[in-house]
Amino acid sequence: MAQARRYAGGVDGNRSLERGIEILRSFRPGVDTLGNGEISERTGLPRSTVSRLTRTLVNSGMLDEVRNQRTYRLAASVISIGHAMRTGSPVLNAIGPMMRAESAKRRLNVGLATADRTMMVYLESIRYSPRAALRNVVAGQQVPMELTSLGRAYLAGIAAAERERLLKLFKRRSTAAAKALLADVRTSIRSVERNGYCAVSWQPGVLAVATPIVLAGLPVYALNMSLQNVDRSEALASEIGAYLNAFAAKCKEALAGG
Repeated sequence: MAQARRYAGGVDGNRSLERGIEILRSFRPGVDTLGNGEISERTGLPRSTVSRLTRTLVNSGMLDEVRNQRTYRLAASVISIGHAMRTGSPVLNAIGPMMRAESAKRRLNVGLATADRTMMVYLESIRYSPRAALRNVVAGQQVPMELTSLGRAYLAGIAAAERERLLKLFKRRSTAAAKALLADVRTSIRSVERNGYCAVSWQPGVLAVATPIVLAGLPVYALNMSLQNVDRSEALASEIGAYLNAFAAKCKEALAGG
């Protein structure tokens, strides 16, 4: 059961709005519908509050009510908000075409992501060979920050204080492997500092190499290149890392110019 969260309200925020956003966030991939009780467990909000806010979200078109099940699902308007973000993003408009060209040129998957709390969310994912893919990665999909090359590159690119705060959260939610996992994360961060990239194989047969994109006035992003159905080796990681560093420099130049 989720622990009750604190909602600011007052001068710095609207408590009802914050709670409504938490309700929308409780819907995740693999979950079609949720009832008020399940939403209450996921958010830590009282069931009476959830009941009032789900009704408001239905009336505003953000949730659809499944009457025969007494549950809710995300409404189509949620997709339109995501579409508006993608089509209006100056970052995606600037480097999205470059990513597609680089993927075809190098015959590699190319992805761009940024942080969503303790997860990384893909803003763009160009799959070079979809038929051979072990998984179908699409824009909007989330992956664990501490386990992936994207997440570790992001951690290397943010301020030290924020990085340590996140590492404490990873330690809290991990099990007995926490110590080894955090040591591995720090090794990846040092690799970014030394080589400009880190290489991670968090799924069998997949090698992913990532680097942070850090520019003034923009959130920190992470750019990666990956290959499937391969055995990880330092030579292969180094080769992809060289491609990635060169491509990241072009992306930074395009973003800085924009």
